[in-house]
Amino acid sequence: MATLGFIGSGSIGTNLARLAVAAGIDVVLSNSRGPETLAEAVAELGERARAATPEEAARAGDWVVVSIPLAAYRKLPAAALAGKVVLDTINYYPMRDGRIEVLDSGRTTTSELVQEHLAGAKLIKAFNSISDHHIASLTRPAGAADRTALPIAGDDAQAKASAADLIGRLGFDIVDAGSLAESWRFEPETDPYAVPYSADPDAVRAFWTEVSEALRSGTMPQTPPPVDAGVPLPAAQLRTLLAGTPRKLTAGRLLA
Repeated sequence: MATLGFIGSGSIGTNLARLAVAAGIDVVLSNSRGPETLAEAVAELGERARAATPEEAARAGDWVVVSIPLAAYRKLPAAALAGKVVLDTINYYPMRDGRIEVLDSGRTTTSELVQEHLAGAKLIKAFNSISDHHIASLTRPAGAADRTALPIAGDDAQAKASAADLIGRLGFDIVDAGSLAESWRFEPETDPYAVPYSADPDAVRAFWTEVSEALRSGTMPQTPPPVDAGVPLPAAQLRTLLAGTPRKLTAGRLLA
């Protein structure tokens, strides 16, 4: 029986866990606060789900989804993740994670930084460029005419194939964006990031601008983030976005 482990069980993790259970995949959830804090999520997911420590979730998973703030990436259990296909959903937000010069300057990518820590794992960048609520609303069965594509990046061809199989079972097509060095193509505020999956892209852009202005002035944004059912993003359109997007270094981002 296939098992998907989770290190970090917030909105992205729980949405993916629901899709995994629906696809007949067992899930092992974990977070930084302890298995007992996940009792409600496990009860909702049913008999295919259980809670554990991050190390236990790492060892149990045929694949492991890592969905934590970048600032905590050194806490990932490297030994337990050795040899595993790790789906890295992490994004770099300096106002949350603190400044990291090698990312600000573009000398490396977020996933390359995480892969350096997880030297024995096979890291695949995935699920970082779609909003958590669109994960649930845009999943479709294989062969559906309106199936959405997600970008992935990684350095190991076999791990990419394994990740693509999992993502397909969860309800999405994939577009291979290249190596981890190319994963900047779907980092925050690039052309493929979040906006193309939104039914109201102007509202998303306006929200980002408001948040940026509020952060710079030391206040909190008043408008809640826009939530909609999303629109499918076909693979051909995603390929065009990936190929044409300029790199958005931190200094050029709204949410820096």
